Amino acid sequence: MIESYLPIFIQIGIAILLGLLLSGLGIFIGVKRRTKQKLTSYESGLEPVGAAKHRVSVKYYLVAMLFIIFDIEVIFMYPWAVSFRELGVSGLIPMLTFGLLLLAGYYYILRKGGLEWD
Repeated sequence: MIESYLPIFIQIGIAILLGLLLSGLGIFIGVKRRTKQKLTSYESGLEPVGAAKHRVSVKYYLVAMLFIIFDIEVIFMYPWAVSFRELGVSGLIPMLTFGLLLLAGYYYILRKGGLEWD
């Protein structure tokens, strides 16, 4: 039984060794020039201004949560799309209901101003 997993273990071992080897080569061979520009802090494409601890609007977190929710909803549609031909109409009606509920939620969020960045 363990013999059937041997190729997988060999491939994992080669991947780990190759990763370590390439990382080590990068450390030893790579150019190490420390400049003032490289040592400055950089975040999200903007120069950091002010204190590190500042209040962030609740809208930021709301939009992040909404993105995650709608992203997860789309993931639920992939298995349905793969087996669409096998399900036929019996799979189409629940997915249409699911899609309409998703659109209703999106419309509600738009009406409440959940995606406004003011």
